[in-house]
Amino acid sequence: MTKEKSQIRIKEIIDNFLLVNLFVVIFFAVFFIFAVIMQINGVLIFLNLIQNLWNPLILPLITILIISSLVNGINSWWMRKSLSQEEDI
Repeated sequence: MTKEKSQIRIKEIIDNFLLVNLFVVIFFAVFFIFAVIMQINGVLIFLNLIQNLWNPLILPLITILIISSLVNGINSWWMRKSLSQEEDI
């Protein structure tokens, strides 16, 4: 029973991390749009900030988001495939 509770707790932690990751990526996307609009108006500081944060912060966040989406899709496909094979038996 303790192993099941720890697995559920780990899953909750991962889910919460990915949810926060999603909102941070959305925040940076909105901030990027804001920075582009500000650059059009002649204020370059916001776009420079995005450029400085791109490699060390934003790119890994986007990568984690994409990989987690792919893993979730593959996992759900695999589960549906295994359930349909069990029904055939």
